[in-house]
Amino acid sequence: MEPGIKVEPWSYTPRPLGEHDVEIKIEYSGICGSDMHTIKQEWSGTSYPAIVGHEIVGKVITKGEKVVHLEEGDLVGVGAQVYGCLQGDCNACSRDLDPHCPDSVFTYNNKYPDGHQAHGGYAEAVRVNSNYAFKIPAGIDPIYAAPLMCAGVTVFAPMLRKGVKKGDRVGIVGIGGLGHLAIQYASALGAEVVAFSHSPNKREECMKLGATTFVDVSNKDEIDAVRHSLNYLFITSDSQANQYNDYITWMTFEGQIILLSLPKGQMSFSPREFIIGEVAITGSLIGGVNVLKKTLEFSAEHNILPIIERFPMDKINDALERVNDGKARYRAVLENSPSSNL
Repeated sequence: MEPGIKVEPWSYTPRPLGEHDVEIKIEYSGICGSDMHTIKQEWSGTSYPAIVGHEIVGKVITKGEKVVHLEEGDLVGVGAQVYGCLQGDCNACSRDLDPHCPDSVFTYNNKYPDGHQAHGGYAEAVRVNSNYAFKIPAGIDPIYAAPLMCAGVTVFAPMLRKGVKKGDRVGIVGIGGLGHLAIQYASALGAEVVAFSHSPNKREECMKLGATTFVDVSNKDEIDAVRHSLNYLFITSDSQANQYNDYITWMTFEGQIILLSLPKGQMSFSPREFIIGEVAITGSLIGGVNVLKKTLEFSAEHNILPIIERFPMDKINDALERVNDGKARYRAVLENSPSSNL
C-alpha cells in the first residue's frame, strides 16, 4: 500500500507458525479509522508494504503444539494486538493493560521480537499468538463480531475501568463508528446516556440505540440544559482541540472526560476550569485479553451489535473510499470468499 486510499494485491510469506500461534482463515475484516490513518501515512512510521485491518473474524485452520484452548475449526476474532509477554505477569498485563506490555505487538505496522513484520486482516489468512485469538460467542453473528474486536472494546474498556454503573450520567460525543456502540454499552450498564452530535437527523436513531437525551451541539439551549450534569464524557470523534474548555462545563464535580479519538493539533484549555470544576481528562487505548473477552460476552448477553455496511473483499477500494469520505454507517466490513483477491 502506498500513501493514498487505494490498495493493491500483494503476497507475502508469513512468519513461521510458533508453538503458541494459530493460523486463521479470515472470513470478515472490519475497516477501522486507524487503518485509514496508516494507509494514508497520517500517523508517522508506516512501513510499506503494509496489510492493515485489526477487526478480524475467521476460523482456526492450524495451531501450534502448545495451544490447548483453541481447536481447528473454532470461530475466533482478533483485535488490535497479536502478541504480548507469554507469562502475562508484567506490570501491564497483570493489570489487564496488555496493549502497554513491553513485548506488545500490534496487528499491523509492527514487528515481532524475531523481526518479522506483523500484517493484518485485509488478507486471506493471518497468524497470531493464540492468547489474542478470542472465541466468538454463539449469540453473535460473525460479521457483526468483527467491529467489536476494535471499535467495541475501545469504547467498552474504559467504561469497565471507570466503573460506569446504573444512575451515572454518561455523555457520548460523536455518533459514528465508535459512538453508536458507546451508546449501547453505556445504556446496557444502566447509565443515563446523553448523545452529542452536530447532526440533528441522528436524534431518533440515538434514542433507539439507548440514549435518554439527544443534544444538538449547535443548539445553545440544548447545551445549556446539560451543563454541569455529566459523570463521564467519552470523546469518540476528532473534536477540535479548542473545544475542551466547553466540554469541562458539561461535567459535574469529579467528572471524567475520556479521549478515545486523537484531536488534531495540541489540546487547549484553561487550568482554572479543571480546578474550579474538579474535572479530570484521561485517555484509553483498546483493551487487554480479559477486557476483550468481557466485551464479547457482554455484547452477546445484551445483544449489542454494530450497524454495518458489507463489502466483498474485491470491492475493498470502494469500501475504503466510502469510509474515507465519512459516508459509511457506521462500520464497513469486508467479506472474504474463496475467490476473493486483494
